[in-house]
Amino acid sequence: MHVQTEIETNNAVIAGARPAMDGGQLVDIVLASDAHGAFVWGVLDRLLDEPGLSFGNITASGFSALEAAVLAYGLALAGRRGARTALANLWRRISHVSMFATNKANPLRSILEQSIDIAELRKKGCPVKLSISASNARTDAVRVFSGDQVSIDAIVAAATVPFLFPAVEIDGDTYWGDGDLAPSGQVRSVEAGHLLIIAGKPSGFTTQCADRNIAANHGAPKPPLTHTIFDRQHRAGAALFARPWTDWSELTDRRDRGRERAEDWLLAGHLVVNEPSAADGKTRYV
Repeated sequence: MHVQTEIETNNAVIAGARPAMDGGQLVDIVLASDAHGAFVWGVLDRLLDEPGLSFGNITASGFSALEAAVLAYGLALAGRRGARTALANLWRRISHVSMFATNKANPLRSILEQSIDIAELRKKGCPVKLSISASNARTDAVRVFSGDQVSIDAIVAAATVPFLFPAVEIDGDTYWGDGDLAPSGQVRSVEAGHLLIIAGKPSGFTTQCADRNIAANHGAPKPPLTHTIFDRQHRAGAALFARPWTDWSELTDRRDRGRERAEDWLLAGHLVVNEPSAADGKTRYV
């Protein structure tokens, strides 16, 4: 009951605030499927505190697809403050549901429907452009949903743990979470000078992202710099991938670790690089 009261109060804050995320360094984000959701929450929460940084496109797979959608919705309604509140509300709902779950039904759809209005994410004026990655349950082919294709079904499919919950039907086929890392932002703005990957652990995928981004921008004077924020305690959270919802204190511990990692990355000053070259457009680990 206490959790629900907080949610209602914070929703009132969102409704009464003014949307804003103007100016600052434009950064595209990739939320990889191997990062625990509460760690991602912490990273995003800290980045939203940074007035010199703005989000361009967000590509998300796995459970992070929910967070990407909720962040975009909060920004559309009430700017940075709204996005932070919306993310906190999402995790309160997740924690609340986990305390009272009595069956194996996938609770993500009802949580998401309480957290966003999908029509807001499809508007041209939405401050963040989403690309949601899910795998075809029959062929394993990865499909990226963007623009008008972004839907409750697509987001839930991306966040659905394969074999633990049933795949989601979309356009006559079935989809669930991508077992690998998210693809490298197939829909991205030409304005963004930086690509930030938030992952559970470092891997060769990040180098591939850098290479593909440089190739995609061949001929452009300033290819994007690619950075990675990863969870140094990734192995400790590996058992939680099948249950991203959990005890509130454990969630906030992971959130705080994500905030700390984002703080380290910001203090390293990667965003102040003024003249990136093709040689500089590479992965930088923090």
